[in-house]
Amino acid sequence: MSRFHPLLRDGIDMHVHSYPSIFPRKQSDWELIHDVKEAQMAGVVLKSHESQTVDRAHLIRMKEPGLHVYGGLVCNHFTGGLSVAAVDAALRLGAKVIWMPTFSSKQHQDHFAKKKTKFFTTDRALVHPEKGLEIWDEDRELLSEVHEILSLISEESAILATGHLSEEEVLALMAAAKEHKVEKILIQHADLGIAPLSSDVQQLLARQGAFIEKCYLACSADFRDISVEQMAASIRALGAESCVLVTDYGQTHNIPPVAALSEFVTELVACGISESQIEHMLSSNPKALLGIR
Repeated sequence: MSRFHPLLRDGIDMHVHSYPSIFPRKQSDWELIHDVKEAQMAGVVLKSHESQTVDRAHLIRMKEPGLHVYGGLVCNHFTGGLSVAAVDAALRLGAKVIWMPTFSSKQHQDHFAKKKTKFFTTDRALVHPEKGLEIWDEDRELLSEVHEILSLISEESAILATGHLSEEEVLALMAAAKEHKVEKILIQHADLGIAPLSSDVQQLLARQGAFIEKCYLACSADFRDISVEQMAASIRALGAESCVLVTDYGQTHNIPPVAALSEFVTELVACGISESQIEHMLSSNPKALLGIR
């Protein structure tokens, strides 16, 4: 009998961290996949702040062809920043997701400037520019390379994910993505304190066709930005058809990602979220984004 909630069956967590990584992680890719299989999930998306995860995902699929395990590229300083060449190469390799800057974003750097966190500790100091990345210039005009990246994402029908951008940047990016006919847009952990979005903005983005991540990490002891009860109310306000359940887990001091997803689902059900709503947010919507039939 599985340790995990039965509603995880056929689900996909689109925001999970595992190692290899320069940051402390709870599980290796293979330990994560062991749990994914035990929970009878359809798959998982591997995310790394410091490297593309496409090749790792490809090797896992070779060993586990029945699973939908995918990767992508985060546009951080580690991977070249807002590099058109890096994005192009990742997409050619089969990236399903291109994430805007996370660790390297100005929003992220400003948020953590005065905080002590266990998330990004390493055995020695990182070689990382102090200046945080933004998607626009001093006049708030989107950078030309951002337009080129959006064009590439559109051509490949990949997923644009907003990373740790500020609310104003997210709105500007959304408008530009629509101009470039990007069809798959994922608004990342909209309730998390690193880069929170107001409920009005979340509803606006959902009406414009974006999917909104509902992220368990925002409810965790690390952040406590929102309770599960408030998360459930937010899901009801947005509609399950516009939401994607993710954990953003994998930090070494937290429980493993699949266990966290099981806990998240259990708590949402206790708050009145129905089984059909869970299925929408954990299976149907991720599969639509990933192009899985």
